[in-house]
Amino acid sequence: MKKYTPKIEFKFLFCSFSRFIFIALSGIFPSLSFSVNDTAKTIYIFDIKEEIAPPAWYHTKKAMENAVEKRADIILINLNTYGGLVDIADSIRTKILNSPIPVYVFIENNAASAGALISIACDSIYMRPGSTIGAATVVSQTGEKVPDKYQSYMRSKMRATAEQTGRNPDIAEAMVDPYKSIPGVTDSGKVVTFTTTEAIKFGFCNGEANSVQEILQHAGLSNYKLISHQEKILDKLIAFLINPMVSGILIMIIIGGIYFEFQAPGIGFPLLAAILGAVLYFMPLYIEGLAEHWEILIFISGLVLIALEIFVIPGFGVAGISGIILTVAGLALSLIGNVGFDFEPVSGDSVVKSLFTVIISTLVSLSLSIYLGIKFFNTSFFRKFVLETTQERGFTEMLSSENSLVGKTGISKTILRPSGKIEIEGEIRDATADSGFIEKGEKVIVVKFESAQLFVRKAE
Repeated sequence: MKKYTPKIEFKFLFCSFSRFIFIALSGIFPSLSFSVNDTAKTIYIFDIKEEIAPPAWYHTKKAMENAVEKRADIILINLNTYGGLVDIADSIRTKILNSPIPVYVFIENNAASAGALISIACDSIYMRPGSTIGAATVVSQTGEKVPDKYQSYMRSKMRATAEQTGRNPDIAEAMVDPYKSIPGVTDSGKVVTFTTTEAIKFGFCNGEANSVQEILQHAGLSNYKLISHQEKILDKLIAFLINPMVSGILIMIIIGGIYFEFQAPGIGFPLLAAILGAVLYFMPLYIEGLAEHWEILIFISGLVLIALEIFVIPGFGVAGISGIILTVAGLALSLIGNVGFDFEPVSGDSVVKSLFTVIISTLVSLSLSIYLGIKFFNTSFFRKFVLETTQERGFTEMLSSENSLVGKTGISKTILRPSGKIEIEGEIRDATADSGFIEKGEKVIVVKFESAQLFVRKAE
């Protein structure tokens, strides 16, 4: 039997010799960048330079997801904000704390209020000279300090965030609570706001920098590549549409379009506007997972019940009230972050804000629609939609007959909102309230006949 003798291949000898030469050169010339581990770090950069509102949350979420997809080594946020909504800031904070990639923040000027909470959630904080961080007391849109239950929530969030990122939780709490006294940092009566130098001194800033390059140099990185977040057109559109103000306008278009279509059926344009408004309202919310199928179905069911109440069921009762409730509920539920029928992650504040947005937008839309409707139906433009030319004897006689009703009284057979049915001289006729609404059963008087329509008001 032949004894096995392992062969030393030429490739193995070459690799070993090359490695020996490499180690020798590295020892003689340490400044040479021959290390196989000296690979370029990927730095993914995006901006938060706006009010902390739903669009900022959408941008942050997309940017951080893209950073993970591109296998970034560090995420760097360029931040400059005076604050915004607490619930949105909390969502961004949670996203940062749970990030598998280290997150740095570069405060270019301001990190106030909600911006301070976001900054403290980051692994490293860098500030431009002259910047500030702090002043996280929760205030209303008018700048007034809100009740203590909101302050307590913000204090706990600031404190918990600081604890998780290794910063002084007492100082973080003092950025919200003016009554928190910390010797050597702040006296009771003032909330904490740090300059760049003070933030470095008390551990709320890792270093002063004037640029991204200085930040990375301070972090000990010399070999890196920068990737700036680029928003797609669809992302910009969605971020625009989920803005609370835009959502409110879309609700006004939906309600106004439906109102005008009910008042003047057959024109088509108001219904088209309402459908377009509903698509633009629900589409971004559905894409983002906020609006679910059952919430949209609730909204549609509400509209169906309202239509049945107006055109099929006389009076105004269960169907109409149920329809209004379902319509408002469908619009409001689509704005909050429930998962199916699980509302545990939803805060009471977000529910109140959603209902407030929907109800106020609906009331404003109805008020404007009623006012503009009365003006519109009496304009020459609307008369273009009505055939007034008397080409036949019968039609001429009909106009004369309708004109003869001016000054006569009758009874409203349905609610006039402002259009409905009246009974006059034993006949049921269409009529429009000259101002406001008229309840069913009210005595009415015909005040004029214009645009092939009787106009009535309550009889004295």
